[in-house]
Amino acid sequence: MSITDTFDGDGEQIISPAFAVKDDDKIPERLMVFFSERSTERLLARFECEECSERSIGMRIPIYSFSYKGERIGFYRSPVTAAAAVGILEEIAFTKKHKFLFFGSCGALDKELAAGHLLVPTAAYRDEGTSYHYAAASDYIEIKSADRLAEVLDEINVSYIKTKVWTTDAFYRETKKNMLARKAEGCSAVDMECSALMACAQYRGYEVYEFVYTADCLDGDEWDKRILGKGENDIRDTMIDIAAEAIIRL
Repeated sequence: MSITDTFDGDGEQIISPAFAVKDDDKIPERLMVFFSERSTERLLARFECEECSERSIGMRIPIYSFSYKGERIGFYRSPVTAAAAVGILEEIAFTKKHKFLFFGSCGALDKELAAGHLLVPTAAYRDEGTSYHYAAASDYIEIKSADRLAEVLDEINVSYIKTKVWTTDAFYRETKKNMLARKAEGCSAVDMECSALMACAQYRGYEVYEFVYTADCLDGDEWDKRILGKGENDIRDTMIDIAAEAIIRL
């Protein structure tokens, strides 16, 4: 059986998120989620935060909360790659009362996109395995929450580009051939979680949004690191501010 034949939408699942964790009313309704340890450090330094819960997939993942413009917002640092990110999402979201805004860096597939440019994914190429357990096989998954997030970004006067993205969790196997194929299909960036997060959210009925910003660039004779890593520090606070403003409006 191919992985593209594994979706069993009507089959009873063996393990439920409810078996792993109990509902936790200490977690705020609105949650910002990112993949960078430095973003955690910045939030803890800038706001008066308290740890309100935790989750674990092979590592302890604390969930924090803080007050922003009179609203209580939660945040946590998700593990990278599709399967891990979806696992934690499932363990928090199974009560279906939360709103999640994921954000983080991505690789540009177009060298004309400047570093730090904000993108709203509208569809994601499913080059990972997790999404095939949440949605019937297809090359892309449409991101149904993209239009609402774009509306909110318009409200707060943040510039962005709507675009397709390429999701792969095999980041050391991003080949030139595959990059050019995805670029030709209209993908402007590559990430590691989007298609799986959205497949899970749409299957379960979770409310999940995502934006990304360009860091490194794959479109050239050689990989260009650009601001990836320490170079992101200058825009990290900006992205946190955008996420906080957006999540209280979603």
